[in-house]
Amino acid sequence: PLSPAAVVGAGLGGSASAYFLQQHFGPQVQLDVYEAAGVGGRLATVTVNKQQYESRGASIHALSLHMQDFVKILGLKHRREVAGKSAIFSGEHFVLEETDWYLLNLFRLWWHYGISFLRLQMWVEEVMEKFMRIYKYQAHGYAFSSLEELLRSLGGEAFVNMTQRSVAESLLEVGVTQRFVDDVIAAVLRSSYGQSVLVPAFTGAMLLAGAQGSTWAVEGGNKLVCSGLLKLTKANVISARVTGISLHSSEGRALYQLHYETPEGQGSAFYDLVVVTTPLHPSRSNFTFENFDPPIPDFPGAFQPSVTSVVHGYLNSSYFGFPDPKLFPFTSILTTDTPGLFFHAMDNVCPVNISAAFRRKQPQEAAVWRVLSRQPLDKQQLKTLFRSYYSVQVADHPRYDAAKALPPVVLHENLFYLSGVEWVASSMEMIAVAAKNVALLAYNRWHQELDKIDQKDLMHKVKTEL
Repeated sequence: PLSPAAVVGAGLGGSASAYFLQQHFGPQVQLDVYEAAGVGGRLATVTVNKQQYESRGASIHALSLHMQDFVKILGLKHRREVAGKSAIFSGEHFVLEETDWYLLNLFRLWWHYGISFLRLQMWVEEVMEKFMRIYKYQAHGYAFSSLEELLRSLGGEAFVNMTQRSVAESLLEVGVTQRFVDDVIAAVLRSSYGQSVLVPAFTGAMLLAGAQGSTWAVEGGNKLVCSGLLKLTKANVISARVTGISLHSSEGRALYQLHYETPEGQGSAFYDLVVVTTPLHPSRSNFTFENFDPPIPDFPGAFQPSVTSVVHGYLNSSYFGFPDPKLFPFTSILTTDTPGLFFHAMDNVCPVNISAAFRRKQPQEAAVWRVLSRQPLDKQQLKTLFRSYYSVQVADHPRYDAAKALPPVVLHENLFYLSGVEWVASSMEMIAVAAKNVALLAYNRWHQELDKIDQKDLMHKVKTEL
């Protein structure tokens, strides 16, 4: 039997991995979860005026089945929707403005961009429909030993290729016009941590799926999913920074020694199985692997800086062409890829707890805005966007850029890596899917159920198993 298992990181990836490991290996498995910063990882919140706000844009797509499950199991609620309008700003004027009337919005998109809008929707739907197969495969206990195998099982070589070519290229190929890509697609992707139309097509499809269709968030903050799952699994959360892993052999099985640092000093512990959910990229961590033969390779891929500033202040609406702030109609501003435009997107954010009496601040009142940019905003830039402000809190969220090859999932016999999935798509649901895959993979390998790993023609197999 599997005795102790360790999970490195207590963000969504770590807490979901702990939950799924326990689901598959059973309640007797002893789970240690190491976290240096705080449970919730990048789903952390910031506090302004005694209210908490999500520090990163955090909406969950309606089709996110694992996230939906977590919320149900944990007895959490969907946050109340607060209506608001968005517009796309070019640095000089608004290229596209949303109205209260849904049909008029569709008509405008249609009028401006014709069939491009429809072709985009069909493209995204086709990708999502194939992606949804993963839930069936996972329900039947199938797992994949690499991200390429997982993608291949969902959409064949076409899906694997979508990690190596840009979303712009794929959309132009299905007949979306360059103008639609420049005006609309660029703006939507920029509002997701400053991505560009050069992001891989698969990442782009997942981001664009989240931009259309209904999305939701967790009342009280999305990080409650993390703390809830860890509580449910009764995992032992250890407040420490893991510095490395060394390999020891015992009775033909691998044994891993995990080295960690706490304020009190250094320590180590032994495990049969380890899942690393924090980034192992050299620029993001100095994590060492010892005694591995062959050695564990370096991790490919580059990070782009991405900064979120949570600003409590008065919007400078005249910068956007509205001298009277009372008349400013938008709660979310996306931007086109214009040289000299120093921010990617900004939105008037609501707190994570929304009471029935809650109303959005009027545009002339002081409100909390979340501004996304590549670099931290300087005084001059803040003065451009805000007439005056009380406070600015900055969070650093580097985003994953294109990688020539996707990082591995299996680092060694019972040593797994989750963060590589961020190079495929960085949504909460994608991380949950990867966590479930790692738990199934670990279980199938431990029990030598090799017919449940990297199977070809799964659609057919799953149909005949029913």
